[in-house]
Amino acid sequence: MKLMVTFSRGKGRTPIIAQVVRDTGVLINVERANIDSSEGEALIEVPDNQCKLVRDSMTELGAQVRILEHGVNLNESECVDCGACISICPREAFSLDADWKLRLDEDKCVLCGKCISACPHRALSLPL
Repeated sequence: MKLMVTFSRGKGRTPIIAQVVRDTGVLINVERANIDSSEGEALIEVPDNQCKLVRDSMTELGAQVRILEHGVNLNESECVDCGACISICPREAFSLDADWKLRLDEDKCVLCGKCISACPHRALSLPL
């Protein structure tokens, strides 16, 4: 399961992800991270059966954690299957099937948003 973790460095420089891995023993895959001197945001992936444990542990350390059940939203009524999103996606989450219909593999999506700006019909959006 994917979790979006947001944290502030105002309360100290505790390495939240490392601390949770050490305390829980759950291995965390960092899909994407944007961290500077004052705050950070990381998209992580954890085993589904360990999601609650990781979320609770990170919350106790002061992070805000949001469970992401979906990758990028694809509005199929707006999509014209042009494939503009395919080449821009760093994780190859998009493909065309045998009927030239656009397909999205949400498990590969890291919510980088590159596809959203590439879509000429605005058929893609980030989950709320």
